[in-house]
Amino acid sequence: MKLPRIVILISGRGSNMEALVRQIQGGVLRDRCEVVAVLANRDAPGLAVAERLGIPTHVVRSAGLGTAAYGELLLETLDQLDPDLIVLAGFMRIVAPSIIARYPGRIINIHPADTKAYQGPDGYGWAYEEGLDKTSITVHLVDDGIDTGDVLEQADVDLRGVGSLAEVRERGLDVEHRFYAQALGRFLSRWDATSGGFQTGGDEG
Repeated sequence: MKLPRIVILISGRGSNMEALVRQIQGGVLRDRCEVVAVLANRDAPGLAVAERLGIPTHVVRSAGLGTAAYGELLLETLDQLDPDLIVLAGFMRIVAPSIIARYPGRIINIHPADTKAYQGPDGYGWAYEEGLDKTSITVHLVDDGIDTGDVLEQADVDLRGVGSLAEVRERGLDVEHRFYAQALGRFLSRWDATSGGFQTGGDEG
């Protein structure tokens, strides 16, 4: 049976990537998909984590390149890896329209806020500054905007009683590391092993 091939894109320490890979190797996502590579746009600490977990890694450097130029460079590696699904896990670059066009409806991201309330890189900082008692984690498809793609699922983060931004991040990441794998598993229910592709509009629940 053909399993969907996944490439995970990172820019930093890769904590969400590690949580996903561990669930794929021996948790709720076991025998649901395979991670064919972890790819970074710089010398990210998460690459060493992926290598310890036995996952091939690639660096496609983005320094000095605009979105379109980096997109073309990244596509060269992605085409060689031939993923069925691209999963962003702390990838700090805007995904180029050329990549979105090549993988329509097959790029997923996780965002540390309700994407209708806040778009941008520091969702936890925003929640802390706003003094929120609750924030959301959003798993969504990637489109041409910034955090504007169709929402797949959301999970709440209880912020009552937090005393620092570090505590907000800690609570949020605890939810992220569990929720991303669960949401990805429900997205994978769209996979049709016979056709080797994702069914549009399939059941996410």
